[in-house]
Amino acid sequence: MSSDVRHPPANDRYADRQRFLDRAGLAGADIVALAPDASFRRYFRVVAGDSTLMMMDAPPPRENVAPFIRVDEHLRRLGLSAPTIIDRDERSGFLLLEDFGDDTFTQLLARGHDAAALYRLAVDTLLALQAHPRATDIDLPPYDLDALLDEAMLLPDWHLRLTRDKAAHDDARNAWRDAWRDVLCALPPPALSLVLRDFHVDNLMLLHNGDRQACGLLDFQDALIGPAAYDLASLLQDARRDIDPAFEAEFVEYFLAGQPLLDRENFMAWYTVLAAQRHAKVIGIFSRLCLRDGKGGYLRHLPRVIRLLERTLAMPTLEPVGDWLNRHLPERLDYQPKQT
Repeated sequence: MSSDVRHPPANDRYADRQRFLDRAGLAGADIVALAPDASFRRYFRVVAGDSTLMMMDAPPPRENVAPFIRVDEHLRRLGLSAPTIIDRDERSGFLLLEDFGDDTFTQLLARGHDAAALYRLAVDTLLALQAHPRATDIDLPPYDLDALLDEAMLLPDWHLRLTRDKAAHDDARNAWRDAWRDVLCALPPPALSLVLRDFHVDNLMLLHNGDRQACGLLDFQDALIGPAAYDLASLLQDARRDIDPAFEAEFVEYFLAGQPLLDRENFMAWYTVLAAQRHAKVIGIFSRLCLRDGKGGYLRHLPRVIRLLERTLAMPTLEPVGDWLNRHLPERLDYQPKQT
């Protein structure tokens, strides 16, 4: 990682960052740029003496820090470990946050940490969130039929453009949307919860402060109120990491044991359908990141995500989605990203 102070980019955000830090009493602090993610946000570690903080740079109008602030404060009220907000400039898109360190679950797993222990902690955190009586006491939009359908459209709009140099034609797009509408409307009403929507090992951190919940939460600004099965599917059918189906099944059972009042059949139906919907969305997002944003590295995950989507199609409810894929993407399992 290189210091942003020593190598300032040729844009106004560098000066804006310095002004924000100056106002926060951190003039002269060293700033280390962290690896970018899939959004337009950037993160910097601010080093001042023996202490460090994290700075979020979320440039308007493409980014907005207000949702992060709202969900962060709510999660901390629930007793969960979201980073404390030290300072903020909402208009300019800057936050100064508590630094959780570098121990993401992804990094720990790469270093050989006990996978079962980490996933148990993650599921325990999800159980604690969903069991809290005030979990949904926050003003957020619903993760409803329209939202789920809009996300599913990312696959025909972007993955076909990636693989065939053109988006799906209108008839095919309409048929895909209708297929997903049929699938989702065939399900009974789901159990609802606060849904963080990117609950996976890249966004979970092991904290070493015994005074707080040990699982640190990141990247929750897109949270909505929706089906309780979504975050578990996000965790256990990970777009970026291979997970053995037996391991997945073990932790689905662990979750259900911690939620004895849930209707098992209802939950599992939503779990499988939401996993499929998320895979379709992610295939579209990763294709878009390559084509629109020049972030081709995400394409290496597409074969995994396509396989995960294919696995869900064994569920009879998802037959309309499988039929569309067989008609419009029969070669999907043969996809391999081009070497660059």
